[in-house]
Amino acid sequence: MAFCACCCSCGPKMLALQLLFLSCLVWGMGARTAQLRKANDRSGRCQYTFTVASPIESSCPREDQAMSAIQDLQRDSGIQHADLESTKARLSSLESLLHQLNLGQPAGTQEVREGLQGQLSALRKERDQLQTQTRDLEVAYNNLLRDKSALEEEKRQLERENEDLARRLEGSSQEVERLRRGQCPSTRPSSQDMLPGSREVSQWNLDTLAFQELKSELTEVPASQILENPPGQPRNKEGDNGCGALVWVGEPVTLRTAETITGKYGVWMRDPKPTNPYTQETTWRIDTVGTGIRQVFEYSLISQFEQGYPSKVHVLPRALESTGAVVYAGSLYFQGAESRTVLRYELNTESVKAEKEIPGAGYHGQFPYAWGGYTDIDLAVDESGLWVIYSTEEAKGAIVLSKLNPETLELERTWETNIRKQSVANAFVICGTLYTVSSYSSTHATVNFAYDTGTRISKTLTIPFKNRYKYSSMIDYNPLERKLFAWDNFNMVTYDIKLSEV
Repeated sequence: MAFCACCCSCGPKMLALQLLFLSCLVWGMGARTAQLRKANDRSGRCQYTFTVASPIESSCPREDQAMSAIQDLQRDSGIQHADLESTKARLSSLESLLHQLNLGQPAGTQEVREGLQGQLSALRKERDQLQTQTRDLEVAYNNLLRDKSALEEEKRQLERENEDLARRLEGSSQEVERLRRGQCPSTRPSSQDMLPGSREVSQWNLDTLAFQELKSELTEVPASQILENPPGQPRNKEGDNGCGALVWVGEPVTLRTAETITGKYGVWMRDPKPTNPYTQETTWRIDTVGTGIRQVFEYSLISQFEQGYPSKVHVLPRALESTGAVVYAGSLYFQGAESRTVLRYELNTESVKAEKEIPGAGYHGQFPYAWGGYTDIDLAVDESGLWVIYSTEEAKGAIVLSKLNPETLELERTWETNIRKQSVANAFVICGTLYTVSSYSSTHATVNFAYDTGTRISKTLTIPFKNRYKYSSMIDYNPLERKLFAWDNFNMVTYDIKLSEV
């Protein structure tokens, strides 16, 4: 229940009491019944108590809040009164004109017609204004529906991620229990058995469950590499600009943070083969939250990109899907929304120069990366040109890698790997080798697989990769800068890398 009460002398303050009663009724909107009780207190003063049924308990408003509510009602009443008076005046005018017509006064016929014409014009103007307002409301309503659909899809994706995380945690707990039941007896060597220069290493503490999975992976590393490069440090050999295998990924460096929800995930890029009028600094960015994604923000300088001041905004002739777009040799390559079609959009002329379907490729949620986002078709660039990463029904969800002709988008060559696309967070190509990342949300993820297109051999890796903001939705390689570009939970970041010598 919501209550309003007032204690006063009977009579002089009755008007104030009535106003406070009205404010209580306004404040408790949704109440269907109200009760008024009157009684004397111990000092003999009369006390009025109002009881208003309400679905939510709340107290009476303060006096200033009550007056504000009353003023709002008075203002609304005044507006309605003015509208009513205007309508009455117009009706009177129309009745007068109609009366004159009925009397058939010849002298006033022209005047009557002009008056009617004026009234008709005014009504048409009002009708046009109402139609315009209706169209604006319909557009706003459709925009809200699209935003609602995008948020519902993101909610469903988060629910799937939570379910997946719960299953993984349950599996980890079962694995820990199994290890506890079957852990080996202590084989700690005595001090007499230890070799000179050796020291005792602490055992695992299985009571601390600060992990999600238990994995064991091996990577073959030449002994010379271990001696020359301490773990976690890149080599600094001058003149090392050739291709090689990925051996190290540095700490993420944040360049920009998105300001709105539409920037939770997206794609940003620079052209590794820039053409006039673009330079090595020109940066492009696309926010991919929502539907009907067409805007591409262009920044002439890196400083403009970091400060958030685009020099131009491209509006694509067709909506794109996912975070798999790239820029190469002056053109933007992207996947058309809800299709397996890849398009080449020339940025300078703002026109589509080529489009091609990727045969059999899954799209719109058939074979995305682990994080979702309709990332079925992912474009990539390396030292040799343009690639597309996808999967098909024939490949049963395994990653398929194809080399594309950058002019015509024809598939020049295709490789089918043994890496399941939905089991990895993202993928990129360096020097003709496909690399995948283990997790998009774990702070301490790894580059966990590599597939060499030259030898057609894949192998497991354990190269550390940090998702600092725990939601990496895009990871691409820029061969000109020799860096990884990524979009991690509203943040646009880069990673330095190191390649081994050939």
